Amino acid sequence: MPEAKPATKKAPAGKDAAKPAPKEAPPKGAPEEPPKEAPPEDQSPTAEEPTGIFLKKPDSVSVENGKDALIVAKVNGKELPGKPEIKWFKGKWLELGSKSGARFSFKESHDSASNVRNLWGGREGTQARAGGCAGLLGRGRAARRGKCVGWGRGPMCDQRALVVTDKSPQGSRSSGAWEESAGLSCGDSCGEGGSGGSGVALESGHTHPDRCPGPQVYTLELRIGKVVLGDRGDYRLEVKAKDFCDSCAFNIDVEAPRQDSAGQSLESFKRSGEGKPEGAGELDFSGLLKKRQVVEEEKKKKKDDDDLGIPPEIWELLKGAKKSEYEKIAFQYGITDLRGMLKRLKKAKVEVKKSAAFTKKLDPAYQVDQGNKIKLVVEISDPDLPLKWYKNGQEIKPSSKYVFENVGKKRILCINKCTLADDAAYEVAVKDEKCFTELFVREPPVLIVTPLEDQQVYVGDRVEMTVEVSEEGAQVMWLKDGVELTREDSFKSRYRFKKDGKRHILIYSDVSLEDRGRYQVMTNGGQCEAELSVEEKQLEVLQDIADLTVKASEQAVFKCEVSDEKVTGKWYKNGVEVRPSKRITISHVGRFHKLVIDDVRPEDEGDYTFVPDGYALSLSAKLNFLEIKVEYVPKQEPPKIHLDCSGKTSENAVVVVAGNKLRLDVSITGEPPPVATWMKEDEVFSGTEGRVRLEQRADISSFVIESAERGDEGRYTIKVTNPAGEDVASIFLRVVDVPDPPEAVRVTTVGEDWAILVWEPPKYDGGQPVTGYLLERKKKGSQRWMKLNFEVFTETTYESTNMIEGILYEMRVFAVNAIGVSQPSVNTKPFMPIAPTSEPQHLTVEDVTDTTTTLKWRPPDRIGAGGIDGYLVEYCVEGSDEWIPANTEPVERCGFTVKNLPTGARITFRVVGVNIAGRSQPATLAQPVTIREIVEQPKIRLPRHLRQTYIRKVGEHLNLVIPFQGKPRPQVVWTKGGAPIDTSRVHVRTSNFDTVFFVRQAARSDSGEYELSVQIENMKDTATVHIRVVEKAGPPQNVMVKEVWGTNALVEWQPPKDDGNTEITGYFVQKADKKTMEWFNVYEHNRHTSCTVSDLIMGNEYYFRVYSENICGLSDSPGVSKNTARILKTGITFKLPEFKEHDFRTPPKFLTPLPDRVVVAGYTAALNCAVRGHPKPKVVWMKNQMEIGEDPKFLMTNHQGVLTLNIRRPSPFDSGTYSCRASTSWGRPWPSASWKSEVRTPHSPPAAPLSRAETCDQSAPHPLGAGWEANPDPSRDAAGGHAGAGAGGD
Repeated sequence: MPEAKPATKKAPAGKDAAKPAPKEAPPKGAPEEPPKEAPPEDQSPTAEEPTGIFLKKPDSVSVENGKDALIVAKVNGKELPGKPEIKWFKGKWLELGSKSGARFSFKESHDSASNVRNLWGGREGTQARAGGCAGLLGRGRAARRGKCVGWGRGPMCDQRALVVTDKSPQGSRSSGAWEESAGLSCGDSCGEGGSGGSGVALESGHTHPDRCPGPQVYTLELRIGKVVLGDRGDYRLEVKAKDFCDSCAFNIDVEAPRQDSAGQSLESFKRSGEGKPEGAGELDFSGLLKKRQVVEEEKKKKKDDDDLGIPPEIWELLKGAKKSEYEKIAFQYGITDLRGMLKRLKKAKVEVKKSAAFTKKLDPAYQVDQGNKIKLVVEISDPDLPLKWYKNGQEIKPSSKYVFENVGKKRILCINKCTLADDAAYEVAVKDEKCFTELFVREPPVLIVTPLEDQQVYVGDRVEMTVEVSEEGAQVMWLKDGVELTREDSFKSRYRFKKDGKRHILIYSDVSLEDRGRYQVMTNGGQCEAELSVEEKQLEVLQDIADLTVKASEQAVFKCEVSDEKVTGKWYKNGVEVRPSKRITISHVGRFHKLVIDDVRPEDEGDYTFVPDGYALSLSAKLNFLEIKVEYVPKQEPPKIHLDCSGKTSENAVVVVAGNKLRLDVSITGEPPPVATWMKEDEVFSGTEGRVRLEQRADISSFVIESAERGDEGRYTIKVTNPAGEDVASIFLRVVDVPDPPEAVRVTTVGEDWAILVWEPPKYDGGQPVTGYLLERKKKGSQRWMKLNFEVFTETTYESTNMIEGILYEMRVFAVNAIGVSQPSVNTKPFMPIAPTSEPQHLTVEDVTDTTTTLKWRPPDRIGAGGIDGYLVEYCVEGSDEWIPANTEPVERCGFTVKNLPTGARITFRVVGVNIAGRSQPATLAQPVTIREIVEQPKIRLPRHLRQTYIRKVGEHLNLVIPFQGKPRPQVVWTKGGAPIDTSRVHVRTSNFDTVFFVRQAARSDSGEYELSVQIENMKDTATVHIRVVEKAGPPQNVMVKEVWGTNALVEWQPPKDDGNTEITGYFVQKADKKTMEWFNVYEHNRHTSCTVSDLIMGNEYYFRVYSENICGLSDSPGVSKNTARILKTGITFKLPEFKEHDFRTPPKFLTPLPDRVVVAGYTAALNCAVRGHPKPKVVWMKNQMEIGEDPKFLMTNHQGVLTLNIRRPSPFDSGTYSCRASTSWGRPWPSASWKSEVRTPHSPPAAPLSRAETCDQSAPHPLGAGWEANPDPSRDAAGGHAGAGAGGD
């Protein structure tokens, strides 16, 4: 039963709460109140009553600058579902945990024996227990407000309770420490109070509040060392435990340090008379006031110079920042006094330091989306100054990723295809000056490609909820009913997470009713949700147990059938469980459960019940024991069939729904008992088991059909005969079922968001007329069908609306009759709602000649899901209304040249878009076009990369595309050095607007200066293109070792004869020892034709080889030195010292004993000890003084003196006394040393394996530690020792 909480109002919070209430003057003649002690902190009259989980909330404090501050709070652990997570915040969101270890320290402790509230505190409690009045409680407000305190009794307890009642004349309760009457009672009725009103129960079942063990109490402390002015502000304490969260706020005020001005004041406060005693003369008030004015000015100046406790580096950061960034910086560094900070910044004079190298620096920060390109631009004062770019302090080299550009005085760093690795700090350095920036690369939003789908399952089923996102490795958050599902909680719950590429899966292996709810997946780019419905499985009885009447010594068989094959159950006789025996057999095969009793006896008679496990269901039948009595009855009676209606006057018809069970019980009479025969046309039924069977009982013949089918429909005849005669009757069985699915379901017409669906009625209506149809629709690839109608639709044509254009859909139809709903029809072929595009945009005339007109346009604004197949161009001659098509097949590109137009005619043009849905609206020129050519001066537009020398490697192709303009088509001529080009190597193709210069495989002979001329009549334009074809350079010449000194060698060479038609960029030097001839790199990109090779090994002889390097790479062959560099070594003499062999033999000695062990059955155990001895001792393990041989159950290892005996999967039979004996063959035999260890294995493993063993000798430390851990992997225990445990070993 939850404990009752005191219903008291909260005292007003803030500074006003700390002020004591004004005392009322006692009336004359009233006795004086006794002096009261100051109440403790947690029972202050103005303290706020504890609410929620806080037993004591943190108080707002005021601390002097430079002193320490301590904040204390107490939390009731009984209200929490688990161990709380504590967080301290400054302001709203600045967590103080990040500053731990500096000036902020935290402490958390708990006391399981603390009380929630100690109402009997100090002397006040003693007086209250003694029966004193309210004035003695230290809370005099209750007495002054007319409340009396008395003792009462709880209605269900003998303990006395303190009752506070309100006897004010108005009867209203004023706000005091005890606002409502409270009683203290114990026992089972601890939730009720005493006779005075609603009670306050301390703890159920305890007799005294002082001895009542309260719930677990957590004490939380926050200590701030050397408080500064920047620490003042609002703070918050937050407590979380699983789904529970609570918080409370408090304030810390920091005051300036108090100065002891008493001495200064007394010094100024002196007598004015000179030469008089101290007691004489006038007081010098003017001097005192002057001194006071000086002190106040110093305080004011110091206050103005106060920096609010903010470090100087933060002030420098604020001075250089923009005004819009002040709030962000204050939030980042925990500054709460924004007004004071702004005043300080306003007074500060910010001197802008002018840069000598930069005229425009980098912005403070840049942001770019992942995969995009960004440019960092800086402007320098002198374009000749050297400049370097750095990323996180590392110099950036030009590459395809980082491209450097120079535009005047601007220096640009282009970063292509930004990735998350490019999110870094960048700087640019010019001589000694630097400027910095930071690049933020924003990840693309993670979109949900395939959302969650609603699922409906049964208890115990496996559930997989799958969502697919747009990025692999993306972070997603799962929520259930708004509460996040974490991997930490998954170990306690029954769910787990799985990632498969872009698919994220939430798996329930065994779903329960608690798992149903609304599940949601959230990413940074979207969210989706779905409903999981979990229902209890309904167990259906397919065949009930029938009553049996058997004779003595016969067999009784009780048989039932349920819908679930996995369901087990128990059999009972008269409420007592039936156990199998020699005569009684219980079997479970599939859905059938049988109880067979052989040799039936009179005591077997009774009521038998089958109860399925886990279901509130029972099946009962009675077993009757029949005693055989032989009586002679000579009378005979002809057989008679008794039906409800005679077959002669009306039709005996029975209607059954397909799938249901049919049982026809027909009463028959006759003496002797007649024999019944069932027939369907010519088919005679005689079986007693199976789906269609007969059951014969006294006076009744039963015809049973399990799960009726359509083929069972027809006329059935029963014929009974005996010696006295026969009788015949017929019954017509009619089987009705749900109809077949509709046929020929298809979509005939589609629109922008609609489609027409038609179908044919089902061939078989199930024996009942079809009342209508139900329709469903889904997106292709989805498993979630959406109902289109909830009332049956009677027509066979349906228009589906509200669809999304461009999405593939599928539809299906159900037929409905009085029995139910048919199976779904075959899905329609996937179809897509589409619509024509909008008209093309910006139709313009690009070129006009005497007989042609070239048009261009832009694609339509809205193309739609149907895409666009192309465009049709039509024109109309002025004065006519006929639009003539210019092209019969749609053109895909946004441009077309209309030919064979009459010269001088005025023609209007229009363009329409065409797709599968038809033609769009036309885009028409505003004015007609006159067909007449306009002369245009020729002009060559040379590309930027051809304005400088164009360099290609030998073997690569040359492909130059140079556009030009001019009308009519100009004449294009290529020349090289004033002579025509070689057409056998160079291929030139010229169109109306460009010329292509192409060489399949470039050779060095193709290098040179080429001229291009474009001429129309007497107008001409020319351009020059410089081409250089390069290849790898030849090897360097005359590689020689010029000088050798110490371990150094000077190598010189001459440049190669062939530089590959380009400059040499460096040389690549390698060295090789003459013995091994393995080459090692010495220098790369060496610019000079000599180098000094250092750190050569003395005594070796070296060869050197050099490769030349240009823009094509290293040369194919190196230049090898003709001579070698031999490094001579000085002579060294080594004198062997005298060697005296040391005797290392030591007797075996155990360093660590064998402690006792208690292990868990089935978990591998290990016994460890350490032994020392030389030579290596022989070790023998024994169990109960018997040597352990080559038993595979035991694994014995000796790793550097650490002896380990691993017992694999111990059982109770492995308990005993284990000992270890070590001996050596040194001289005479040493006495063996042994230690005993007892292993006790419990018969049943405990709930958690023992993580620490019992040791018999605590003084001897174990080399692997005092604890022992059961380890299924014996190799891990065997290798657990270390080499320092003993001196012996391998």
